[in-house]
Parts: sequence; C-alpha cells; structure tokens
Amino acid sequence: MNTKLSILFYIKRAKTTSQGKSPIYLRVTVDSKRTEFSIKRFVETHKWSSEQNKMKGNSEESRTLNTYLDILKSRIYEIQKDLIHSGKEVNGEAIKNILLGIDERKRMLIPIFQEHNNRMEALLGKEYAKGTLTRYKTCFSHIKEFLKWKFNISDIEITEIDHAFIYDFEFFLRTEKSCANNSAVKYVKNFGKIIRICLANKWILHDPFLGYNSKFVEVNRGFLDEEELARLQNKELKIERIALVRDVFLFSCYTGLSFIDAWNLTKDNIGIGIDGNKWIFTARQKTKIASHIPLLPIAEDIIKKYAKHPMCVISGKLLPVLSNQKMNAYLKEIADLCEITKELTFHIARHTFATTVTLSNGVPIESVSKMLGHKSIKTTQHYAKILDKKVSEDMALLKAKFSKKAAYMNKIRTI
Repeated sequence: MNTKLSILFYIKRAKTTSQGKSPIYLRVTVDSKRTEFSIKRFVETHKWSSEQNKMKGNSEESRTLNTYLDILKSRIYEIQKDLIHSGKEVNGEAIKNILLGIDERKRMLIPIFQEHNNRMEALLGKEYAKGTLTRYKTCFSHIKEFLKWKFNISDIEITEIDHAFIYDFEFFLRTEKSCANNSAVKYVKNFGKIIRICLANKWILHDPFLGYNSKFVEVNRGFLDEEELARLQNKELKIERIALVRDVFLFSCYTGLSFIDAWNLTKDNIGIGIDGNKWIFTARQKTKIASHIPLLPIAEDIIKKYAKHPMCVISGKLLPVLSNQKMNAYLKEIADLCEITKELTFHIARHTFATTVTLSNGVPIESVSKMLGHKSIKTTQHYAKILDKKVSEDMALLKAKFSKKAAYMNKIRTI
C-alpha cells in the first residue's frame, strides 16, 4: 500500500492570545487529503520560523519545543508504518486519533445488521417485500446463534470477520440449522450484503467474500401439464371458497403473475394493448420490472366473474385474492379433489404459465421472459421447461422440411 505522507507544523496567527502567543498546529497530508489539529503548544509569534516550521534560536525553550516537534514527526511515521503492516487504511484521521490517544469507534456486527433490518422494515411495501425482510431477520437470528456457537460471544468487530468466518457460518447453517444447500447459500449471500455495506463505508478494507464460491443447485420446479390443467379447470367445485381459490390460481396459470402481483392488481392495471385487445399493465413488486401481458380468454372470463364480488368492490382489487397462507392451504385441498398428486402451491401457477401455457404452445422464450417480467432469459429458463412433446413437434417440422427438400432434389434429378 503506497501512501504519500507529508507533515507540516505551523502557527495560527488568527488565534494569537493577548500575551502575543500563537497555537501551534500540525497538518498531516495523506494522498493530498489534509487533517489539521492543535498540538496544545504555544509560541510567541515573532519567535516562529514559517520557513523552517519550527521555533527560532538556540535557547532552552527553543531546543525543548523543537525536540518535541521532531518526536511528533517520528511518531507519525511509526504510526504510518503500523497502519500499513496491520492492513488498515492510512489516513489523517486515523493518524490523529492514534497520536492523541483517541480510541477509534469500534464497529460491531450486530448493531450494523440490526440497523440494516430496521431500514428495510421502514421501506416495507415501497422498496422491499415482506418475504425479503423475513429472510434477513432469519439470517440475523442465525448470525447471532453462530457467534454463540463458534466463539461464545454475542457480537464481533467487523474487522475480525475473515474468509474463514464465511465458510464457518455456512458450515453452521448446513449442520446445526439443517439448511439445504440453496437455503444455506441464500443466507450467506444475505449476510454478504451487510459486508458490502461495511466495505462501501470503508469500515473494513478487505472483502472476506473474495474466493467464496458456493453455488445454488437448480431445483426442478413443478408445473401442471395440459391434462392436469384441464382437470383443474373443468372440475365442478360446489364450495364457494374452494372455487374462488381455484379460479384465482387458474388466473395466474394464464397470466404468469406471482401471488403478490395478482394480489396488487386493480382495474387500473387493465388497458388496451398494441393489438387493440385487453392487456395487464403492471410492474413486478419483487424487481419493479414492467410486465405487460395480453389477457387470454380464460383470464378475462375470471375477471368478469368476480367483478362484483364484495371483496373487489370494497378493496378496489381486480380479484378476491386471499392470503398466501390460505391460498396454499386450500390448493392442497383442491389438488386432492382433482386427483392431482403434485404438491400444489400458488407459485406452481407461474411455472405452469411459462411451460404448459406458453412455451409448449410455440410462444418464444423471449416473449415469455418479457411477460414474466424477468431481467434475463437465464431466469426464465428456471421457470419454463422444454418438454419432450415440444421437442417432438419441433423435430417433426424439421423432418417435414427435410422430406420436402429431398423430394425437390429427386424431382430435379429426373428432369
């Protein structure tokens, strides 16, 4: 670490006392950044040499003061050396604090993490979803348990967090908390945000995450195939609450909206698209990315069905969506009634839209990605699966093209 350091002693004439004495100040400049402070010494103004930055003459008073200035100078170079060896940032403020015996404020992990969560909670519904806050609160709880488990402490200085800390935390999550791979990696990455805050504020100089390379394992998400979707759609459900949940779930199957985005829909989100038909115009709560979805007839029929539902009239919402917990509980009941063996959750609707409703019916993955409100095709690939049926249909088209081409070539040869 190369730092350019310069030291200057000078007097502040503007602060000269009635006895004609001026305070001596020290200016430490590190890489063109100045830090100035008084050394609590005074000298008669006319006895100070501005050219030599010390007291004039060879008197006892002059020798004593100038020796003290030389000692201070040597001490500053020692401090610079110690800061470099310890890997800490060399700056004027740090030198001043050490020179004057002022303890630097210790930055502790727990209050930093708590402050992050408090800010996130204050922005709930504006910048963050409830699920995101819950995940960070759980991560915070895991960190506190880890500190007790590994070090038998309740807090730690952030400068003490190193590469080994990260891997030990992940090991703790996998063993003591029995987290699956993706959950463990997600909590470690959540903790990484706290570290990035510390780095941005220059509270720490080295990133303990350098070299950390644990990865998510791709999970094969479930979806309803054509036969299961038709069974769900055509099933006669006599209990109103069950029928309502089925219809809202189907709406998501034919629009690709997540639970929270379906919950947030109002009549204002319905407009006329480029083709002159009704579209949904919204932005995903999770990413704030625009999502424009042409309304398929089934989805449009569901909107009409619940237009005068009391929940919609009172709340102004487009559909009478229940809480996520209730929706998922009733969906398990619906799965049994429809003889669907897959574990039915609301999120499966989004995967069903991506795979069964769109991609399998020839909608390009780029269009699917845009409707789902994804930032990249890579994210869409986790949702939309290319089925054997689609591969078979695509290859059948290719075979037909080859057959047509072969027939044409044979015809040319016979001429």
